[in-house]
Amino acid sequence: MKLNGQILTATVSDHNDKNVFAQYQGDTFAIDAAEFETIPETGTDVHGFVYENQHGDAKMTTKIPTVGHDHFAWATVVEVRHDLGVFVNIGLPDKDIVVSLDQLPELSRLWPARGDKLMVALTIDKKHRLWGKLADVDMIKAVSNIGKQSQMNADVTATVYRLKMAGTHVVTDDYVLGFIHPSERDIEPRLGEVVHARVIGVRPNGELNLSLKPRAFEAISDDAAMILAVLEHSEDGTIAFTDKSDPEAIKLAFGISKGAFKRALGNLLKAKKIKEHDGVTELLK
Repeated sequence: MKLNGQILTATVSDHNDKNVFAQYQGDTFAIDAAEFETIPETGTDVHGFVYENQHGDAKMTTKIPTVGHDHFAWATVVEVRHDLGVFVNIGLPDKDIVVSLDQLPELSRLWPARGDKLMVALTIDKKHRLWGKLADVDMIKAVSNIGKQSQMNADVTATVYRLKMAGTHVVTDDYVLGFIHPSERDIEPRLGEVVHARVIGVRPNGELNLSLKPRAFEAISDDAAMILAVLEHSEDGTIAFTDKSDPEAIKLAFGISKGAFKRALGNLLKAKKIKEHDGVTELLK
């Protein structure tokens, strides 16, 4: 269909219980009757987006998608086909759009998964078929905002839009660009994956340096968590043990070696959860 993906004004020619039919330059499009509070009369103009649905039927919808020709917007991945690409939902009731595998990472484990988000626009091939076109770096930068120093150590939610050997490029929910160095992640995120990160730096150009690794207090060991729980349940927030305590007493009280106990205390001290004084370890409020 040559008009595939266009927004136009057509004239109502007929209707039945399920559809309203509208014509434009000899082509007829079916519109879901449920889109109208009152069925429009014959001869009335309707404005909408025309497309071929998954069955090849010529359709029109008055609910115009946010994604369009050279108009980029976020679309959710709904299906992955390793022989074709990924399908994204742009808001059409009976048609998802394919982002070709040619635009996706070479490693399939880095492909978007169901529920991930891609910023796409529509493009049409020589056979008049609609495809999704990924936003390039220039497009993402054009809609981005500048990060502020006040964002240091803040938690942000961001979407991966570019994968490079040097690291992962993301854009936050408020459209600030971010970068995750490989040393600041344990696993490389997928293209389109939504990640939760913290700001560890703000570059002069306003781009954020981000980390996917937990803060020190979020990364305490199991032994440290156990000691922390004992402190939290004690009457005065203290225990009569420090890194100088007797190894056998530590083993009897906590079931771990003195070496493990010292490492756990070091973990908690670094996280500023405790302090040691006068032969006791005290929980900091």
